Amino acid sequence: MAAATPYATAYTNTAVLVPRLSTTTTTTTARCSALPYLPPPRLSSASFPASTKHFAECRRSSLSQIGASSSEDTSTSLDANELFTDLKEKWDALENKSTVILYGGGAVVAVWLSSILVSAINSVPLLPKIMELVGLGYTGWFVYRYLLFKSSRKELATDIESLKKKIAGTE
Repeated sequence: MAAATPYATAYTNTAVLVPRLSTTTTTTTARCSALPYLPPPRLSSASFPASTKHFAECRRSSLSQIGASSSEDTSTSLDANELFTDLKEKWDALENKSTVILYGGGAVVAVWLSSILVSAINSVPLLPKIMELVGLGYTGWFVYRYLLFKSSRKELATDIESLKKKIAGTE
């Protein structure tokens, strides 16, 4: 038999120490906010009946809203049926349906491309804030130019009406 080497005895005498995990588990919830975590408020026995009363009132309120919305559903469905029949009549009255389909497809592609452009601009670090400032500046100018004074509001209304006539082809 072969004699035992000193390395073999060293390995057999070595104990592996593994830290034990505590038996108490803590539950953590994932937060999606940058606000600091605040513990929930403590409910005293005096505030419990008030919260129960509040819950009952909220439930009663939501039930009445459900009842009101169900009565509105019938009028909405009638409007939807009327809308679909009106659209069907207008679609049947069109002479050049391929042009309408082409323009509709072009509009969808334009919205898709603009979404890609906006997301690309948004990925540049400083550009979104600059664009927000430009938008705020233009909004301020528009309010000053067209909405602040009565005469300029009348001018805006006439401009809109002339644009409507140009689009409709009546001018």
